[in-house]
Amino acid sequence: MSWCAANSASGCSVSWPIEVHRTSDDVALISPSFAQALAYWHRLGWLSFGGPAGQIAMMHTDLVERRRWVDESSFVHGLNYCMLLPGPEAMQLACYLGWRLHGLRGGLVAGSLFVVPGAFLLLLLSWVFLQFGQVPAVAGLLLGLKAVVLGIVAFAVVRLARRILKTAFAAVVAVAALLSLGLLGLPFPLVLALAALAGLLVRRWKPAWLPVIAAHGGAAGDAARLERERAASPRRAVLLAAGLLLLWWLPLLLLIAWLGLDSTLGRMALFFSVASLVTIGGAYAVLPFVAQQAVEVQGWLSAEQMLVGLGLAETTPGPLIIVLEFVGFVGAWQNPDLASPMSAALLGAAVTLWATFLPSFLFVLPAAPWIERLRDWPLASAALATITAAVVGVMANLGIWFAYHLLNSQEIAGQLFVALVAAVSFGLLQRGSVPLPALVALAAVCGLAAELLGLV
Repeated sequence: MSWCAANSASGCSVSWPIEVHRTSDDVALISPSFAQALAYWHRLGWLSFGGPAGQIAMMHTDLVERRRWVDESSFVHGLNYCMLLPGPEAMQLACYLGWRLHGLRGGLVAGSLFVVPGAFLLLLLSWVFLQFGQVPAVAGLLLGLKAVVLGIVAFAVVRLARRILKTAFAAVVAVAALLSLGLLGLPFPLVLALAALAGLLVRRWKPAWLPVIAAHGGAAGDAARLERERAASPRRAVLLAAGLLLLWWLPLLLLIAWLGLDSTLGRMALFFSVASLVTIGGAYAVLPFVAQQAVEVQGWLSAEQMLVGLGLAETTPGPLIIVLEFVGFVGAWQNPDLASPMSAALLGAAVTLWATFLPSFLFVLPAAPWIERLRDWPLASAALATITAAVVGVMANLGIWFAYHLLNSQEIAGQLFVALVAAVSFGLLQRGSVPLPALVALAAVCGLAAELLGLV
């Protein structure tokens, strides 16, 4: 497994006393102190740009190749498991690797610090948007932001399609998902369920149609893996899962009891908890489901505001699904349950973050001692392969949905500007010549210039 194209990471040398041990495949590993790991997870939280691919590559470069805190086999097993889960896989991988290094406290700290810096920055940007979004100059910045998002989504669709749609069956699944969402209006969770069912049926009768999932690991590392498995306690895992489940739902149920199930925040608590269970395939896969519900069903915000939120989330570190914090903040501000819109917005952001990310700890930490045992999940692998193909169609539907709403909100000059910025952004991303945060900032500046010059 090669991560040679990883983002440049710290690579700083270790100058303090360290403990070195060797795995069964004779790879020297370093056991960091909790303070050293804490410093690393904090730094990663502020620098984890580039989406899950860049974030996972950064962790591999740092933890496996440079710092040698984790061996290759354990990293790959953890990644394979997290890919099967709903939720942000990079954040879940950080949680698992933190657990490997320092147990429960390590997993909690690693997962939390992966999210907190980006959540803080997006909270600040959300407030700026609501306070100053109607100022012409700011409106120009936001138009550039919306336009570059279209290019980003188009690039993501093409990149994923090239990697996934290598068989006729995969292409059919992608097209079927696009038509099911765009024309038939089927619910997003149902589309995922049907894709998974198709994968199971194809595995039974036509397994050659499915992508080959490479096996990782082998004899190397088995002794250490078996030692960890023997130390695992099912009773402890059940108690931990029960505690995390209670921690997830108790605050949300108390909020619903306080404000009522029909309140904005009560509906958000339930909706985003459900959304956290259907985010297989990454943020782009679940965004059409969230956008449809938040915009068209609940009326918490507009399609244009949803585009702004996605653009802002692209400029912050952490998982892209953190865009849901923007939905909670703006939706609660515009539909407040409290006397102060700002107080409602802060509570909306907190509810959204809690319901979106806390389930990831529940999915990872109780199962962590057994993750390396779960090497062969033929049924799950078949279902995941088909779901991944469906995600290509889901993402294409997202791009069409965004483009339709954005272009309809603009005059001819604005439409031409959006098309030009989206096309140029797509081309630059294809070439890989401009980092994503820089590209987003450049597009925002172009929007500002176009507004000041009266071009849009």
